[in-house]
Amino acid sequence: MNTQQYIQSGVLEAYLLGLASDDEQREVLEMKVLYPEVSSALNELEIVIEQYCLDSAVPPPPGTWELIEARTVGTEIKKRESVNGHEKTAEPQPEKPDFLEVAFSDTYIRVHKYWRIAFIAVFILSKIFLIAGLYYYFKADSQSQEIERLKTAIQQQSTR
Repeated sequence: MNTQQYIQSGVLEAYLLGLASDDEQREVLEMKVLYPEVSSALNELEIVIEQYCLDSAVPPPPGTWELIEARTVGTEIKKRESVNGHEKTAEPQPEKPDFLEVAFSDTYIRVHKYWRIAFIAVFILSKIFLIAGLYYYFKADSQSQEIERLKTAIQQQSTR
């Protein structure tokens, strides 16, 4: 396989997007070292992908960065270890990436309090309507039975 076919095969794109297998990653790294055309094509693709990502990026809503900064200010707490009754500061940790880790421990769905009230009201109303529907159904059923009884009574009186 020549280098142009290798470049057009799509392996470089998969490598840059992190979709290549381990064997493909090793192969790309070897080809990059052996062939300068592959190295330059890899650099060009990286620039194209980066430019595409920058062009199609969606900016966050206004005020988002200020909100994040307000939440993260003061969260830097020094870890302390108690050693023989003495407090000792922990070794500095390596820098973490610039994103917030979100952790949660409950398994409940949190619902805004107004939706809770609306749900409870709908639930109670549905029970009221169910009871009213059953009441009127049985009332109509008993009335139809009463009408049938009266019809048979009238027919029996008229035949006498």
